[in-house]
Amino acid sequence: MKIVISGASGLIGTALAAHLTTEGHDVVRLVRRAANEGELRWDPSKGELSAEALAGTDAVINLSGAGIGDRRWTPAYKQELVDSRVRTTTLLAERIAECSQRPAVLLNGSAIGFYGATDDRILDETSPAGP
Repeated sequence: MKIVISGASGLIGTALAAHLTTEGHDVVRLVRRAANEGELRWDPSKGELSAEALAGTDAVINLSGAGIGDRRWTPAYKQELVDSRVRTTTLLAERIAECSQRPAVLLNGSAIGFYGATDDRILDETSPAGP
C-alpha cells in the first residue's frame, strides 16, 4: 500500500513510518522543509499541498500538531495546539476531496490520552473524558 503520513517525525509517526516500511508499504512523509526522497513538502499554515500529490494513495495518516510536551501551556500555546491540529486536518480533508483518485482512508490521530486508562473497555466519541 502507498501511505502518506503527516507528523512522521514525531514520536508515534517515526515508529509508525518505520514499521510500515518494514512491512513493505510505500511510505511518503509530509514535511515542512525541502523534501528528500520518500517525502512530500507541504505547509498547512499557508494551505500548500497539491491534491494530486495524494491521488492514488491508499491511506493518509494525520499525526501532525504542535508538541504537547515542548513548553508551558500558556493561553497562546493552547490555541496553537488546537490550531495546528485543525489546520492540518482541514487541509488534508480538502485536498483529499479534490483528488482525482481519492485515498480510501483518512486516519486522524490526536489527543490519545483523552480517555485515560480504561483497561479493556471499548470507547467512542460519546465516552466521558478520563482523569
